[in-house]
Amino acid sequence: MTQAFDAAAQQALLESRVAEALEQARALGADACEVGASVDQGTGVNVRMGEVESVELSRDQGIAVTAYVGQRKGSASSSDAGEASIRAVVEKAIAIARHTGDDPYAGLADAELMATQFPDLNVHHPWQLTTDEAVELALACEHAGRAVEGIANSDGAGLSSGEGVRVYGNSHGFLAGQRGSRHSLSCMLIAGDEQGMQRDYDYSSVRDPKRLSSPEAIGRSAAERTLRRLGARRPETGRLPVLFAPELASGLVGHFLNAIAGGALYREASFLCDSLGKPLFPKWFTLMEKPQEMGGMASSPFDNDGVYTRDNVFVDGGRIASYMLSAYSARRLNMTSTGNAGGARNLRIDAPLTAQADLLARMDRGVLVTELMGQGVNGVTGDYSRGAAGFWIENGKIQHPIEEFTIAGNLNDMFANLMGVGDDIDTRGSIHTGSWLIDDMTVAGG
Repeated sequence: MTQAFDAAAQQALLESRVAEALEQARALGADACEVGASVDQGTGVNVRMGEVESVELSRDQGIAVTAYVGQRKGSASSSDAGEASIRAVVEKAIAIARHTGDDPYAGLADAELMATQFPDLNVHHPWQLTTDEAVELALACEHAGRAVEGIANSDGAGLSSGEGVRVYGNSHGFLAGQRGSRHSLSCMLIAGDEQGMQRDYDYSSVRDPKRLSSPEAIGRSAAERTLRRLGARRPETGRLPVLFAPELASGLVGHFLNAIAGGALYREASFLCDSLGKPLFPKWFTLMEKPQEMGGMASSPFDNDGVYTRDNVFVDGGRIASYMLSAYSARRLNMTSTGNAGGARNLRIDAPLTAQADLLARMDRGVLVTELMGQGVNGVTGDYSRGAAGFWIENGKIQHPIEEFTIAGNLNDMFANLMGVGDDIDTRGSIHTGSWLIDDMTVAGG
């Protein structure tokens, strides 16, 4: 596959490059500086209809420098982290800083907030996989799906495997790195009937390749998901409860996080401005992050400012308990960083969990949404309108697939009307959640 990737050696090299950049910035007159560097290496293969379509071997690296001259800030970056380019990047960052206006909120995160402990969070699991082995896994995945009766065609299967190192340092003397890996296998299939063609997919994504779902299981699941969409029709229009499948419920969590992010708040571009301490979800709902969870998909001992990460509770008993702040956005809001430069990490929900069959029975009549389309979410007002596909629910049971309809509401109302969370938790990403049952949304169909 690619050339050998020695993560320890790469980390040591990047740390020396970052230290060099920081020293050059000091020597060239910067009052403060922060530097990030990374290198990633990976392999991806795609197959379709039993044939290899592509094999991609990638290696990416880069360095980014932010220099501060007084309260003025300049940033520059390069895809070359070699010694020769470092000085040019540092000089450019300082030159930009000297030509920008003062920003009273600019600067490094406070020194006392820097991370001081760097535990092994079990997020680096290299996979010594040859190209031929990767192709075999992808082919086996697609073959298992195509072998299911009723599957007419394939959009292919793909396997990707990669690892990398990131290093961050600043003028406080902070310098640390982290290694990580990610591996995934996916399959997308096509089926048809007299009403037309349908497609669907399934995938597995993990840190440790030993935890990857089997190619056969992914292929068969993709086939089952595709076949159950045949015969879809448009639903009737009305006010109905909506059950969001787990992979879509995580998107609702994402909309909430975007609304409590410091950047949206200080710009007054969020429907949750001045919402700290106010109720938003039901009292039984709590949302937290666990950034140092062992093996988590987003685990890290420090954020993009070098600030130590810790468990944060964003929603406590239904009330907004914390915003999501970087050092800069915290200053703009006259608050303290929550260790969230770069976003939230490993979101977990504390709530009573209900089997999906019981959630369907509770809704009685409504829609189960398994696919969303479009970008109809207004973060300023909370208005929500998305194209959707899924299944019609009648008498608490799935009756038939539906498509070409829209679901609409407002996130304030949707969160308040959360009726239950499913026990069908999707653990493939950073946000772990089951299905969400939300009452009283507008469903616009035929």
